[in-house]
Amino acid sequence: MKFYNQSLCFDDILLVPQHSNVVSRKQIDISMSGFDFPIVASPMDTVCEAYMAESIANEGGLGIIHRYMNTSERLISFEHAASKNSGRGIGIALSSLECFDTDFIDSAIELGCYWFCIDTANGHNDAAIKAVQHLRMYYPGIHIMVGNVSTVDGFSMLAEVGADAIRVGIGGGATCTTRIVSGHGMPTLQSIIDCYEYKNKNHMDTLIIADGGIRTTGDIVKAFAAGADMVMLGSMLAGTDEAPGAVIEGFKVFRGMASEDAQVDWKGQSSVVEGISTKIKYKGPVKNIFEEIRNGIGSGCSYSGVSKLSELAENSEYTIVSTSSLQESKPHAILI
Repeated sequence: MKFYNQSLCFDDILLVPQHSNVVSRKQIDISMSGFDFPIVASPMDTVCEAYMAESIANEGGLGIIHRYMNTSERLISFEHAASKNSGRGIGIALSSLECFDTDFIDSAIELGCYWFCIDTANGHNDAAIKAVQHLRMYYPGIHIMVGNVSTVDGFSMLAEVGADAIRVGIGGGATCTTRIVSGHGMPTLQSIIDCYEYKNKNHMDTLIIADGGIRTTGDIVKAFAAGADMVMLGSMLAGTDEAPGAVIEGFKVFRGMASEDAQVDWKGQSSVVEGISTKIKYKGPVKNIFEEIRNGIGSGCSYSGVSKLSELAENSEYTIVSTSSLQESKPHAILI
């Protein structure tokens, strides 16, 4: 067995506060990669359909309509979301095989879809690579997102064949059990750090989409500091009004797409189960979560002394911390 390297999780580090001349955190420019709000709603069936895509697009972010419904339903969902804006900030997820469905791709483009997300569990494989090559050759004007990968090798292979954005992170999702079931994965933070170093060294424009293991706005800030261009969220957006599903006794369903429940609903049976289905507390309008994220990013930039999020990766510093820091970082006032 070959040793890769020692890897860092989000909880293994803290960003170091630096001198700052930022007067107000509300003045921080958090735009990145052409988006006013560089957050992506994950293509999961309990996170992003028409209403979530519409809401995050109107915020200045990107919503990817999940692929766990037929192509006609996805086109209808996209059309509904795009009718409330120009379609900017709304994409459609598809499988590697669906990349060769010219009728579907053509119909989506006619409706104004520009972003396509090739949604695979392991993007570092021939099927995903061939899918990117095909789309790049026959649809040069679209933006191709693909994933997921966890290593520089996976990132470089997809970038070289024409991927515009790559989802980085395997096994860290809130409802993912890939690491437990298969023994494979990489801490998402380390994957971002490695891919960002490679990207900078080779002067690449390919976007790094941090995906997995992100639970708090602090983790979002760390992901951007590590080099992410955008951050994809699932659990943080789940449970809101705009997320698919009904509120039942104060909760909404949130599930991984490799969970048994999701597989049975999607294809009538389950194979290898690498996720769970759970309940998440109802959160109300997603705009409240968006506001928390904006405030958290602004605060993070202020502590690192930058007025633009785009400057964070080049100017931030981090320290590796002990497990005791997790307890010290939490509110620990004694209530009497």
